[in-house]
Amino acid sequence: MSEPDAVLRLLLDGRPRTRAELIDSSGLARSTVTGRIESLLATGLVVPSGEAASTGGRPPARFRLNPAARLILAADVGATHLSVALTDLTGEIVARSTTPLNIAEGPEIVLAEIVRTGLSLLKSAGRTRADLAGTGVGLPGPVEHSTGRPNHPPIMPGWDSYDVAGRLSRELPGPVLVDNDVNIMALGEHATEYADVEHLLFVKVATGIGAGVISGGRLHRGAQGAAGDIGHIQTPGHTELCRCGNTGCLEAVASAAAIAARLGVAGSHDIVELVRSGNTAATTAVRQAGREIGTVLAAAVSLLNPSVLVIGGSLSQAGDHLLAGIRETVYARSLPLATTGLHVTTTRSPYDAALRGAAVLVQQHVLVTPS
Repeated sequence: MSEPDAVLRLLLDGRPRTRAELIDSSGLARSTVTGRIESLLATGLVVPSGEAASTGGRPPARFRLNPAARLILAADVGATHLSVALTDLTGEIVARSTTPLNIAEGPEIVLAEIVRTGLSLLKSAGRTRADLAGTGVGLPGPVEHSTGRPNHPPIMPGWDSYDVAGRLSRELPGPVLVDNDVNIMALGEHATEYADVEHLLFVKVATGIGAGVISGGRLHRGAQGAAGDIGHIQTPGHTELCRCGNTGCLEAVASAAAIAARLGVAGSHDIVELVRSGNTAATTAVRQAGREIGTVLAAAVSLLNPSVLVIGGSLSQAGDHLLAGIRETVYARSLPLATTGLHVTTTRSPYDAALRGAAVLVQQHVLVTPS
């Protein structure tokens, strides 16, 4: 950890600390910590926070992060919706907006809407573009994280290799960070609900199926950003045609889109409503989808050995039926050692994980990564 980051990283948890505590925890010299505190006070990122108990003499001053010093613009672009939020520097959502929007409308329309909504939220909050620390965006397809460009996304016509970050940077200040939507959901769930967990697998089951991998406390993207693309692993015994062009993909068998087609309904919302009303066909289909997903996840559990497996996405709201099917197969097919202590559960942040994760992308870049 570089010297400029050490003090601010320690203050990110919101707990006020004295200079002496910051020196002890960071291992930096007193002059370095004092200089860094003065710099952070000048920018408003850090503010005084009273005094600690005196051990003799003048009580030492304490300092804390000022979460409201800057705002982060977070955007979750779904297949059929757009959610945009303003968060403070800790990722706490202070304003948000969700509207129907089809990703197939293309990047110009979708990205223009992110800018329009973001600026509207800023105005309503009494803030300006100058208050933005940066923008984080999640997209429903593979993303080359180093460039922020979508890479052959199957449900995003016109988006392949589009310079998303460059387009948004023309109108929004600060860095623009772009990633796959499941990756940012994994980041958000981990940061807000499981910060002490080193190994976590987040699985989104919605129009498509994908996974975000937290390994060693960090998001694992793989060599090209394609880690976690479980939706296109072939499911044993199936030959259904997938939108990627292959057959038998998990997504073609067990996604909300696949279930909706079999039930003759529009999508996830209708499936969830049918299950909640006790519809036998819908309940059976969702549980079987869980079993199919569990078959693929059993291999992932044996390979990655997570301690927490979180199921999110719109279909995770269909009661315990999806989760029961997943548990049934994962525990039956994974190695006993891999499932010892494994916690399989639904998301604790069904509506906020992606937005919080997009904010974490920016937070890590602006406040933690060395400049």
